[in-house]
Amino acid sequence: MLIRPDGESFLCIGQASHAWISGQMARAWAEPFEPHEEVCLAAEQHDVGMAEWDLAPSLNPETGLPMTFTEMPFEVHSALWLAAPRKLVTTSAYAAALVSLHGTRLYELREPTPKVVSFLEWQEAFRRWLGFERPGLEPGSTLVWIWDYLSLAVLLGWVGEAEGYSVDGLRVTPWPFRSPTLRVRYEARRLGERFAEEGKMRAALARAPAETFELELTS
Repeated sequence: MLIRPDGESFLCIGQASHAWISGQMARAWAEPFEPHEEVCLAAEQHDVGMAEWDLAPSLNPETGLPMTFTEMPFEVHSALWLAAPRKLVTTSAYAAALVSLHGTRLYELREPTPKVVSFLEWQEAFRRWLGFERPGLEPGSTLVWIWDYLSLAVLLGWVGEAEGYSVDGLRVTPWPFRSPTLRVRYEARRLGERFAEEGKMRAALARAPAETFELELTS
């Protein structure tokens, strides 16, 4: 879950909708890449493990809002990421391997505790079971990493850089897309208050209609 303040309310953006933006970026990317369809699929589905969680997320009692992806306990987050690549196996083994490697890259940023090491070993064994070694996946994985960061940055207002691409607001440099501007869409559910009880938060989230939003990226 991503939380984007909007006036006095909060837009609750599912991880899968954020990943949808990554997929839109992939299809608009100027530089050719292969295998094109499989990499685009991985970009759009890289957070597939979070889809069910975001239907009924846990409450962060400190904020009174749904728990975001950066606030999730290790046990919950890692379990969802262990499940994520398996959800794509019957769609595309290559995309499943890319999603697995994306999880690896995320967990390589953590302190290498025994649980983290075990997670990384499982992901490597999973990719080998699919028939892929990391070096052959790195080009596509790097692109998914870039699109993931760019999508998070424009949604959450981050200012930073990933693999040489800088983001400031809705400005991306150097400009990597085919068209002079890029309009991307996402969906969110709106909460107009903070909650003290998880059940009430979940009920309000379930009642909230999906709203569609657009962002226009520029150079």
